[in-house]
Amino acid sequence: MEHIVLDQNWTLRKGFLDSLSMIQNDPGMRVDLPHDAMISTKVSPNAAAKYDSGYFEGVMCNYTKQILIPMDWNEECIGLQFDGIMMHATIEINGCKVAEHHYGYSPFYVDITKYVTFGGENRITINTNSGVQPSSRWYSGCGLFRGVTLCHGPKVHIATDGIFLQTSRMDEDTAFIDAEIEVVNETQDNKIVEVEVLLLDENVAATSKQLIQVNPGRRETARLKLNLAHPKLWDAEHPNLYRVIAKATDIGEYRTHLIKAEHSVSDEESTLFGIRTVTVDSIYGLRINGKTVKLKGGCLHHDNGLLGAASFYESEMRKVKKLKEVGFNAIRTTHNPPSKWLVEACDRVGMYIFDEAFDAWGMAKRPGDYSTYFAQNWEDDLTTFIKRDRVHPSVIIWSTGNEIPERGGLNNGYTLAKQLSDAIRRLDSGRPISNGICSFWSGLDDYLAKGQNQSQNAADNLDGAFWEKCTEAFCNGLDIVGYNYMEELYENDHIRYPERVMLGSENFPKEIGFRWPMVESHPYVIGDFTWTAWDYIGEAGIGKALYVDSEDPIAMKNAWEIMPPTTSPYPWRTANDADFDITGRLLPQGAYRSVVWGSKKTYLYSLHPDCFGKVEKMSMWGFPGVVRNWNYTAYEGKPVQVVVFSSADEVELIINGETVAKKQVRREYPMPNSVRFDTVFYAGKVEAVSYQNGVEISRDCMETSGEASKLRLTTEKETLRCDGHDLAYINIDVLDENERLVTDAENILTVSVEGAATLAGFGTGNPVTEEIYSDNRTKSYRGHACAIVRSGIEPGEIKVTVAGEGIGSVKKTIMVYM
Repeated sequence: MEHIVLDQNWTLRKGFLDSLSMIQNDPGMRVDLPHDAMISTKVSPNAAAKYDSGYFEGVMCNYTKQILIPMDWNEECIGLQFDGIMMHATIEINGCKVAEHHYGYSPFYVDITKYVTFGGENRITINTNSGVQPSSRWYSGCGLFRGVTLCHGPKVHIATDGIFLQTSRMDEDTAFIDAEIEVVNETQDNKIVEVEVLLLDENVAATSKQLIQVNPGRRETARLKLNLAHPKLWDAEHPNLYRVIAKATDIGEYRTHLIKAEHSVSDEESTLFGIRTVTVDSIYGLRINGKTVKLKGGCLHHDNGLLGAASFYESEMRKVKKLKEVGFNAIRTTHNPPSKWLVEACDRVGMYIFDEAFDAWGMAKRPGDYSTYFAQNWEDDLTTFIKRDRVHPSVIIWSTGNEIPERGGLNNGYTLAKQLSDAIRRLDSGRPISNGICSFWSGLDDYLAKGQNQSQNAADNLDGAFWEKCTEAFCNGLDIVGYNYMEELYENDHIRYPERVMLGSENFPKEIGFRWPMVESHPYVIGDFTWTAWDYIGEAGIGKALYVDSEDPIAMKNAWEIMPPTTSPYPWRTANDADFDITGRLLPQGAYRSVVWGSKKTYLYSLHPDCFGKVEKMSMWGFPGVVRNWNYTAYEGKPVQVVVFSSADEVELIINGETVAKKQVRREYPMPNSVRFDTVFYAGKVEAVSYQNGVEISRDCMETSGEASKLRLTTEKETLRCDGHDLAYINIDVLDENERLVTDAENILTVSVEGAATLAGFGTGNPVTEEIYSDNRTKSYRGHACAIVRSGIEPGEIKVTVAGEGIGSVKKTIMVYM
């Protein structure tokens, strides 16, 4: 079918649209998709979801658009393809409801052939509702956040996401590929259809044909074999891709024999594909193309920071590239199906995906979540999700859910777990299946729950195989058992279940240093996924470090007692638990992880002098509150602590050219690969030099800057495509007169965008803020800010001007091309 992107020129209105008079009385606001209607709203201390949503309130809104359906389409099928709508969506054509869809993250297709007027204008209306709050445990966003596509084509056509190829095996220098092409017949006749599959790199690498019969109103699957000599294999280090083209040709009608059509009509679809095999076992672990791989993983939520929940190919590609640069080779799509753009980015860059379906089944975690609709909708939502992603080589593991309350058997949980796994295997038998299972802070009846720690993901009370006994039936059907925050169980559970493959599906970020050697040394543990790789809106403040006097009551609290809500009051915005902040800047946590994974770089940080001598209290998802700053002028001569991350043997600390100390790098719990120096602050330059076997391998430095006096704009892309979807990220730094970053600068900044683009987002990584990311005003945070510019549909010049209060302005020009 032909796919026409419908993302331009929609009208957004607040509330539920149920009559034409509402359109006439409310002109609404013009928006382009993808669009998040919640991100431009104000946060409120009275938000029903509070820290869960980052203090954003729920939104009910509707989108309308007029489209012309040509008369010459009247013998075709017409449909709308959605990659996801947040949430509880109803779809109307010309005022008639044609479909509803509740799960915000799953893709779906709506056939509108019977409802459109051919040769005239047709009104599409889509109502969305995220107003029932809390609707999830994090920021959900609201609206058409993944865009809309209009599809039209012949009545005998390839189904939506109807192409599936998988590598069955590889022998010597040949890949044996199984292809399944799903064909739909919307005519009144029995049809004979010729299905052809072509596999292309620079040329046609392999091809195959198959005749099938498809009866009226039915869909059938053509099964083909392709043998590819000298294949270019796909893995994270070598993301070699092929283009698959599938073609379905209506040969004619079958009565008692074939009656050939006078004019054969064909339908064509294409997708990306990579040749690779995936196996898992407790002896060799995870193997990609026969080679053992350890997953250096990070959990990712669906939002894109300043853009809210809106998903663009460029935003997802940028995220994946940055993660790979610091050592990640895998992401977990926590805890819902990702956008198609994220999957394609992982295909192209080379990033493995642990692809997850649900955060809740039938038992609710929040009153407005998917649990209400799970029983009647899970199989449809799971099916469309699997069909969309199963052709992509980056997807190596399916996950049926995360921390499901049914894991202890309640609500028929053991049977449900097997049903979901069986449903996936019917659609894809070639990938292992997992589930992120946690300790019993929930999920037990009152009898068994007595005495259990009710703090989320508490890892105590795990002695005596209680957890194993209560989850064993839940694990039936899983190829990989996901252990959330339960690394202590790996070795004993291997004795109990020697064939079990284990995965650290979710783990505390500060523990990677002493956990990773265990992952590397045990073949049955295939990897580790930190919570989280990229900061996100909602679950506000679950990651934090507090520095208090020993007499302060907080000093006596444990890590669970400084979690939200007690220490995340309004206006906490983000989780603050990540390797990258929401603008894409590497945080100390990410630098530390990269060193643990083998980076030879040295990373130098400090703690504010006010923290010296105080008690450090971290939440379970916290990380030491180190910063990249040496601007403590008011503390000249006062004690300060410097922290260095290094994989070397020892580190030398130098202040203003003089060696202060030389210390061995820590190798033991709690933070291997780190060194702490107690010293005295003197303005100037502080350096850390790493030595391996007495030889310098790398160094890092920080300098005291002068007062803020100017701005620097760095554009990650100099040109954009005029497709209405391309993005330019502009990093903004506050500098002194000598071009040094002012690392403690908090200057009011404004931005203006002129020409062939619009401002898509503006803000910082500050986890505590009332700012609206769609406004043109922000305050720099640690000397940084970020502006995101979105291209229009016309070529031309973009002029971006950023002005700082009292420090002048800077302009940047970006070109938009066809």
